[in-house]
Amino acid sequence: MSDFRRPLGFEEALRPPVDVRRARVTQPVLRPPGRAGDAAAYAQLARIIRRAPEVMVKVTGRTRDGGHLMRHLDYISRNGRLALEEPDGERLEGRAAIKALASDWAVEAMLEPGGRKDRPLSRSIVLSMPRGTDPIRLHDAARAFAAESFRGRFPYVFALHDECGHPHVHLTVRALGSNGVRLNPRKADLEVWRQRFAQALRDRGVEAEASPRRARGVLQRAEPTPVQKMRERCSRQGGRESHSYQADGVERHAAARWEISQRERQARIRRSLAAEAIALSSSARSEDRLLGAALMEHMRRLPKLQDQGKALVRPDGEKRFADRQKER
Repeated sequence: MSDFRRPLGFEEALRPPVDVRRARVTQPVLRPPGRAGDAAAYAQLARIIRRAPEVMVKVTGRTRDGGHLMRHLDYISRNGRLALEEPDGERLEGRAAIKALASDWAVEAMLEPGGRKDRPLSRSIVLSMPRGTDPIRLHDAARAFAAESFRGRFPYVFALHDECGHPHVHLTVRALGSNGVRLNPRKADLEVWRQRFAQALRDRGVEAEASPRRARGVLQRAEPTPVQKMRERCSRQGGRESHSYQADGVERHAAARWEISQRERQARIRRSLAAEAIALSSSARSEDRLLGAALMEHMRRLPKLQDQGKALVRPDGEKRFADRQKER
């Protein structure tokens, strides 16, 4: 590794978007200090430069009672055609076994002291990678992730879906833990889960990363799924979006100052990355010089800050009006 003290140049870029020490459910794996931590940071930087596929770990919903849980398990098991795997490796096959599990979890929830009726019975989590990922390795990585995160504390089942070459795992975790603690993950837990799932994939020879958007030079957040569905539905029907959603676009325009601060932060990160690339290029080690050259090329490929800024602060209504004018 390079002969410099710490990779301070890209420390901010690689820092998770939330403080992982605030995780409730899972203990974060903190980067070790000293040269071992530097090596981990450089390895992560190299994966980002190579554009390693990004993992997705998403809490997709919750169930409220035994019937709701049964319908969800029917979905992830394809009505009993797919086996659900438990923490000990036992496979639940057929709707009868799945129905018994749903009933057991519901009874456990009813026996919870002081439990409220509106408390979730289970949490639904999806573990995913881009198309073309080896489904067998992804399945095994999900198995290891679930065991490390929940085994011995929260009962769970999971199943692999591999439709159209897009493998993903549905993981259903009982909300009431074996020790009486309830599963209520924070954003910090989700960040730890992303890092843990990415590491499980890498341990199995699958290139994977869980980097923050700013490390990839991305400012704009992904559009929320409900908003995306609304937009697609309005487009198909040829209608106009509701006044409330149009007002939301105005609010986003009013919040442009936050977006400007993000652009300034990204500019600061890019200056630091450029300084780190120069330092690496001056190293006596050939691997460091190669990494420095790759980092410079990576920065050339990043989207321009000005272009991103225009996309961020431009109201959606203005864009739709311009598009309609072009069509006339």
